[in-house]
Amino acid sequence: MLIILGALIVSASVITGYVAHGGNLAVLWQPFEILIIFGAAGGAFISANNMHTIKAVAGAWPRLLSGTPFNRAFYLDLLSLLYDLFDKSRKQGVMAIEADVDDPHESQIFTRYPAIMKNGPLLDFITDYLRIISAGNMAAHELEGLMDQEIEMRLHELEEPSHAVTQVADGLPALGIVAAILGIIITMGHLGGSTEQVGALIAAALAGTLMGIWAAYGYVGPIAISMGRQAKEEIKAYECAKNAILATVSGQAPQMAIEFGRKVLNTDSRPNFQQLDDHVRSK
Repeated sequence: MLIILGALIVSASVITGYVAHGGNLAVLWQPFEILIIFGAAGGAFISANNMHTIKAVAGAWPRLLSGTPFNRAFYLDLLSLLYDLFDKSRKQGVMAIEADVDDPHESQIFTRYPAIMKNGPLLDFITDYLRIISAGNMAAHELEGLMDQEIEMRLHELEEPSHAVTQVADGLPALGIVAAILGIIITMGHLGGSTEQVGALIAAALAGTLMGIWAAYGYVGPIAISMGRQAKEEIKAYECAKNAILATVSGQAPQMAIEFGRKVLNTDSRPNFQQLDDHVRSK
């Protein structure tokens, strides 16, 4: 919702200031300028990206509007899930969790945490590395190197929508200039007309430059920044799982292992020790 609030403040500030200075709102409504600028921007966006990125940009909108799901409640569930798995492995042996990680949708442990189950890539990350641990004796530093490579690749994937929208924002001012130049070309063909007619055509041309700059810095650019921030918020879940898994591989007790994961979280979404302890006990 914050992105909607921000867009409303941008719109209200610009329009109110313009009208307060005696501006005529009707002059700003130039549908053909809008077609040139945003039609060209949309075409360039499609040309520059593959279908996966285009779908990822479209899929990012619900989260932009509703807010990030990676909040304190999510991390309480994530850390509790890891605790349950580590505790079962410690008490019954690492092979005891093999059935859980092979088919998490039928596992009594995993199904207690629907928020984690909804995130397929994160679920795969957890089960893959627990499967590796149960299958062999990979050293902790080797496991950490493999995890770091996967997290880096995942961050690159998550940031693709942000980079794609940033490119659109970067191009919008130039496309506004294109629309303005086309407007000036049209104006040159009416130099013999009345002053009012020529003035209206020049105003329409300048409105194109305004739209391109306004859209880039007031709307599209902030959307790209928000997408990039959400990518970093999601990758924190992977880093949390990574630290906890490495701690349990190093021989830490389950309660201490999830502390390694908890400490890597951002302070605004990190549960405190007592909150995590209470949640683990309740589950």
